[in-house]
Amino acid sequence: MSDNVKTQRNMEERLNAIRAGVLGSNDGILTVVGVLFSVAAATPNQFTILIAGIADLFACAFSMASGEYASVSSQSDTEKAAVAKEERLLHTDFAQQVQAVTDFYVVKGVTPATAQEIADDLMSKNPLATVVRVKYDIELGHYMNPWEAAIASLFSAGLGGIFPLFAMAFLPTDYKFIGTIAATAVAVALTGFLSAKIGHGLVKKAMIRNVIIGLLTIAIHYGIGKLF
Repeated sequence: MSDNVKTQRNMEERLNAIRAGVLGSNDGILTVVGVLFSVAAATPNQFTILIAGIADLFACAFSMASGEYASVSSQSDTEKAAVAKEERLLHTDFAQQVQAVTDFYVVKGVTPATAQEIADDLMSKNPLATVVRVKYDIELGHYMNPWEAAIASLFSAGLGGIFPLFAMAFLPTDYKFIGTIAATAVAVALTGFLSAKIGHGLVKKAMIRNVIIGLLTIAIHYGIGKLF
């Protein structure tokens, strides 16, 4: 495998962990602030509010981590299954596999004759790596790491949830609600900024969208707490 390909795959793996971290942070913020406001609306007892927030912080962090682990594990298993399938096909229908590689380069704009030469050369050197890269964009032996995604999600969800939890727990009574709302808005705006940067999206739109979602989350949960 070339150094460029290795660098690309390593970058993809790092970006996957970062993506999991950003999503985990956003979920940690929203779930914790939701619980804090629903409980705070139902009871003025600060100890009850704090315990509910802490419990939800841990629950959210481990839930996000397990979800990311399961998701990325499924992706990795699918990639490995595709590799195993292509390995069998190389033994049972090698000519068709060569044709698939040839067709790939023809679609890319290479002349049929040149595409055939490229396919023959690649398939004579490393047929399995060539086929899975052409058919599935998989680099042999490089699969997404579920543990990296799970750990990134675990810690980021916990760190994200700390913003509203600390605001609600330690701000003076007169500023608890407005301070927690402000802390939440800043935190979700930051995750919106990071997600847009990672995904090459519209930064301003992502930040505004996240802030609106955060404020709606607070309003809905506060309303639910008031019902009880």
